[in-house]
Amino acid sequence: MKTAVPCYYHLDVEVSPERVGQVSRILAAHLRYWDLDNLVDPVCRGAELLLHAIDQHATDKHTSIEMWWNGQHLITAFGDDDPDLRPDQDLRSALADIAAMSDGWGCCAPDTGSKIIWFSQRARAGERVPLVPLPPEPFLSTGLTEPRRHRVAVLAAPVPAGDTTLEGRR
Repeated sequence: MKTAVPCYYHLDVEVSPERVGQVSRILAAHLRYWDLDNLVDPVCRGAELLLHAIDQHATDKHTSIEMWWNGQHLITAFGDDDPDLRPDQDLRSALADIAAMSDGWGCCAPDTGSKIIWFSQRARAGERVPLVPLPPEPFLSTGLTEPRRHRVAVLAAPVPAGDTTLEGRR
């Protein structure tokens, strides 16, 4: 049995209009490296939506992007420290589009005053998953292809007809 390799990627970026396409290409390259070609379009589209919204509405343009792949789900998260950027107002249209194209999404605000917006994509059945081979199990390298042609060695000699030693002890 083979198991999937967990993968992680982190990118810190200063958002600007010309960096949005560049960040999208970087994320796509990592997804292709992880053999997740089928997730490139939805992840890059969601990343572009959030980066454009951050560029338009945020005063602090610094953001962190993280991707986790656990073998079944890819989670992409965007974190920023801008207290003026409100997901419920400024990012509403971007979050609506992300909710429509992802399997799950959310927004959380840790005690530090920052916020994290994440979305996940599930690998569908039949998609390629990066696999790690397990060490081989021991097996027989040679096997018998047909029954033995030679008789099995006789373990005891036949009892002579006139020998009654065993019958006398019964």
